[in-house]
Amino acid sequence: MQSTIPYLALIDIARRARAQSNGLPARREIKPYWSGVGFSILEHNFVASMDDVVELLEVPQYTFIPGVQPWVKGVSNVRGRLLPLIDLAAFYGGHLTGPRQQRRVLALEREKTYVGLIVDRLHGMQHLAYEYAREAPTDLIESFAPMVQGQFILQRDRWLVFDMRALLKDGRFMDVALQ
Repeated sequence: MQSTIPYLALIDIARRARAQSNGLPARREIKPYWSGVGFSILEHNFVASMDDVVELLEVPQYTFIPGVQPWVKGVSNVRGRLLPLIDLAAFYGGHLTGPRQQRRVLALEREKTYVGLIVDRLHGMQHLAYEYAREAPTDLIESFAPMVQGQFILQRDRWLVFDMRALLKDGRFMDVALQ
């Protein structure tokens, strides 16, 4: 009978361990997050895909270029490469409203196009998972509509998804010469 005593002791230990255990954590639904670079122009918050923005810069010194649209601020030398600087708010018929210290440049590079977009403010990386809607809101400036792929609503903030690829395909954006 003594050979069964260790066995009974192990059964007792297992029973007490199960009685005191918390069990497995509850299953939670895991939502995928969409990450983008947040920025503001014309009092709207936007996010652009991380795949489209190659660099974030303070507004560098630039040289004015004659004979171009007024929304083309000039060209800057960024680490040996010429970066055309575009005032994105002016391109859409407005003007930059934020303080100069907060303005930033989103550098885009797609195929043979390398361009910097000056925005009012940079909000850094945004990780969004709540309430995505594919349709653009109805209260947008009309010229924004083709560039907005949808929106995220996060608490009270609305983040419009800005399609940088559509901007670079826009003939008006690519035609910088004055007529």
